[in-house]
Order: sequence, then C-alpha cells, then structure tokens
Amino acid sequence: MSDTQLPVDMLPPTEVATKAAAMGVRKAHMSITSTLVQSMMAGGFVSSGALFATIAVAGASGMIPYGITRLLFGLVFCLGLILVVLAGAELFTGNVLIVIAWASRKVNTAALLRNWTLVYIGNLIGSLITAVIVYVGREYRFGSGIIGQTALTIANNKAQLEFGQALALGILCNALVCMAIWLTLGGRTTTDKIMAILFPITAFGAAGFEHSVANMYFIPSALLIKTFDPEFAASTGLNLDALTLTGFFNNMIPVTIGNIIGGVVMVGAIYWFVYLREK
Repeated sequence: MSDTQLPVDMLPPTEVATKAAAMGVRKAHMSITSTLVQSMMAGGFVSSGALFATIAVAGASGMIPYGITRLLFGLVFCLGLILVVLAGAELFTGNVLIVIAWASRKVNTAALLRNWTLVYIGNLIGSLITAVIVYVGREYRFGSGIIGQTALTIANNKAQLEFGQALALGILCNALVCMAIWLTLGGRTTTDKIMAILFPITAFGAAGFEHSVANMYFIPSALLIKTFDPEFAASTGLNLDALTLTGFFNNMIPVTIGNIIGGVVMVGAIYWFVYLREK
C-alpha cells in the first residue's frame, strides 16, 4: 500500500469501540455555546427529515399498501441522521453513546448529564424553530391540505400512546439509531456512512418506533396548526382531543426515557462490556 492510499475496509468492532469512547470524551468536553448551536442544528436536521417523511406519505392511505407506505416513510426520514452525521451536529439520541466513555471512566457523571441536558434543550429549540417556520410557510396547506391532514394524523396518534407503549417504542427506536451511529464510526467514506445509516433508520421509521427529537417537531408542528388555524383542523374531520400540550409531554417523557434505555443498555453498555471492559 502506498503512502497516499487509504484503507477502504470498515473498522473492526474493537476499533469502533475505542473510537466511540474517544468521541464521547470529545463531545462531553465541548463548550456550552458549541454544544447548543450544534444541537439546534441537529433539531433542524431531524425536523427536515420528519417533514420530508410527512410529505412522502401524504395521501398514500388506501392507494399504496401499508407496508410500502411505511417503508417510504422510513427511507426518506433517513435525511435527518445523514445530515447530523455528515454535516456535523449534536443529536441527543446519538449522544446517549457517551455512556461508553463514562463506563470507561474517561467522562464523569456530571459531564455526561451536562451534555445530555444541553443537547436535549438545543434539539428542542431547533425543532420548535423549524416547526414555526414550516407553519408560517403554510406548508400544511399544500396538496389541497393533505400534508396538513397527514401531519395532524401522525401527531395525534403519537399523543394517544399509552406510557408503556411509548416507552417500549422509544427503547426499540434508539437501539436502532445507536446501531446506525455505531456503524458510521466504522465507516471510512461518505458512502460508508450513508449506507450504515440507511437500513437501521429506515427500519425504525417503517416500524413506527418513537424518536424523542423527531417528536419535538411532529407534535408541536401539528399543535401550531390546531391552535392557530382551527378552521383547517376542523375541516379534516379528525378527533384531535388528545393533541394538546399535555399530550405532547405525555409522549415525550416515556419516549425520552425509552430512548435512553435503548441506547445505553442495548448498545452502549453491551459493546463496552464486550470490547472495553477488560481495558
């Protein structure tokens, strides 16, 4: 191999684990300003994927088989994590993997919780800003209102989930999201990273699992429509009683807890135990 030729194989899992721990140290010690700005960007990126997914399946009910509709939803939703990984941003569900550095005693508990808190807040701000801009743009009235009806339906369904159901769907979601992040750490090229994201994220989107940051956009964007354009909301004929601020928090609490459990226990802790425990 010449001095200028780069290896093309994916990194082996042992090296990925070491890289994940180093990434956790770097993220945990970022400045408050950088963390907040990059996490706001991530909120906007994931919201863009959520909007893209909403548009992609709008009006598909009854015309395309359910499974194909869900596949399409998950596939285009990948945009969010692709932007986060390749453009550079801080996403709460991915940063759950900082637990690998914490378990390796390279990051203390205060730094871990500081990062998670700042990134969660930044993701929420970025998602809410995106939701407001999309509402002002009247995106929901495109396609003779079918996009708005789809947005309301998605959010209303999320607001009606029971605590245990939302918790379980949140666990499953972030197990796949963190596996996608884990795989991107092993990639050496842009194509590697995109392909690593594609299948896990498509799977969680298609399966209807619950992602806390995506829901920071899905539910508030629908709440904006219901609150500030009640005539349009009423015209859809949907029963939106569950779509309230209380419904938003009733979703976010169990989904966030589930996302932490899924990332920490099902990915971070297991890979630390297998590859880094003895070190």
